[in-house]
Amino acid sequence: MSEPMVKAEGVHKRFGRLEVLNGISLEVKAGEVMCLLGPSGSGKSTFLRCINHLEKINSGRLSVDGELVGYRETGGKLHELRDSEVCGKRAQIGMVFQHFNLFPHMTALDNVVEAPVKVLKLRRAEARERARELLAQVGLAEKADSYPAQLSGGQQQRVAIARALAMRPKLMLFDEPTSALDPELVGDVLDVMRQLASQGMTMIVVTHEMGFARGVADTVVFMDAGVVVESGKPDDVISNPQHERTRTFLSKVL
Repeated sequence: MSEPMVKAEGVHKRFGRLEVLNGISLEVKAGEVMCLLGPSGSGKSTFLRCINHLEKINSGRLSVDGELVGYRETGGKLHELRDSEVCGKRAQIGMVFQHFNLFPHMTALDNVVEAPVKVLKLRRAEARERARELLAQVGLAEKADSYPAQLSGGQQQRVAIARALAMRPKLMLFDEPTSALDPELVGDVLDVMRQLASQGMTMIVVTHEMGFARGVADTVVFMDAGVVVESGKPDDVISNPQHERTRTFLSKVL
């Protein structure tokens, strides 16, 4: 058996006295898509942020591609990595946020070029060529010279996806990538994500888009109050949930 791309074992995360993650254990295999469902405040976004060490876990173990996130284990003890080492690991994990976080003073092309040049030390000409390919991949070849303010929300989110892909990540995290979009703009973003899934990209997606979860996910996880309530194949969890809490949630969003 190959090592899972993501493995969480008893992950806890507290903010003060508030236990946001209360023993999360799950695995995502390479090439799989996992969709996280659940009400606001259930810990879904916090879990994503722990995967790339934007948040530090309080206990448990979390690894990506066989390596602990944010820590090194020696002599049975965990030692936190230096910031520079964490940044190096984080560069291998793409993250797309609810809000696009593009640099407003840069064109779409330059937004995609920036990190590969600064972090991966690519030559700018090479990074620009790759950025144009990625913008074409997300359907925005003609918008390369446009600034974020000249783009719709859906177009900005697709630029954000291209920017994440420019780092050649082994894992993509999506934190409710369509929730800030007008309904008619959601489809284009989901189409790009479907394309990524079909190409074998490992993805964890926090979403309320049930059609996407049903059609694209290999595994659906329902979280509530910082725990995994139910997980399984999309049809099992969405169409035939076993837990009352899952049924109550789905009855309000389907």
